[in-house]
Amino acid sequence: MELGLKGKRAFVTGSTSGIGAATVKMLAAEGMRVVIHGRNEERAEAIKADIEAAGGTAAIALGDLRYDDQADVTMKTVLEAFGGIDVLVNNLGHFEPFAAVWTDATPAQFAETYEANVIAAVRTIRAILPGMKERGWGRVINIASGAYTQPPPEFPTYGPSKAALVNLSVSLARAVPNTGITVNTISPGNVLTEAMEGYLPKIGAAEGWEETDVTDIERRFVREKWPSPVGRMGRVDEIAALIAFLASEHSAYITGTNYRIDGGAHATLN
Repeated sequence: MELGLKGKRAFVTGSTSGIGAATVKMLAAEGMRVVIHGRNEERAEAIKADIEAAGGTAAIALGDLRYDDQADVTMKTVLEAFGGIDVLVNNLGHFEPFAAVWTDATPAQFAETYEANVIAAVRTIRAILPGMKERGWGRVINIASGAYTQPPPEFPTYGPSKAALVNLSVSLARAVPNTGITVNTISPGNVLTEAMEGYLPKIGAAEGWEETDVTDIERRFVREKWPSPVGRMGRVDEIAALIAFLASEHSAYITGTNYRIDGGAHATLN
């Protein structure tokens, strides 16, 4: 399927690893010019080198979007890289430490998570939206989580922040009618990112499981801790593929919508 993305420009926040890295690589493979974002220059340069080695075009914008001053500098770099952005993917996310007791999470941790998972997206949207309106075309794709409908009690700050991001997306979609801009949310379930691969053996050890291979631990984790009809975690390329479709010309009639991509793990209608 031709996605109609060749020559367009994308900015993906938090794109030096995991879903974000898979997304910039896939969008670049579709002919987009992509801006890689993160806080680690070495990792960003490695992603850029991979994209360019495959024949793609990429730039880098470093900075912490949780803070106004850094976000202003970062977004200036983003907009100057290719003269504007057509597709914005707010993938940056903060996942707070495990809280054995709900009240172990402090008000400061709630604020920190909200700043990273919601306000950072507000900053990027405010910077990029005027150009999209001027050109009469744009895609805003916010990455939420299945936790917005089934928030785990051991991660008390995360679920509420992702619920706010879904709500924000619907509000924004309705605020830009007849502009050629669509706004949607993607809510992944558990995804086997590099971080999760490192985390699974720790879970297995804490549970006293005999499995040591990550694939075996993944199967047991899905079977006993986070059941899904698919019987496994998602893969980063599967999430990236859905992002690419929502970024495409074919998604023009889709806006204000949330897409769950969780292997059916969350028992909800949407």
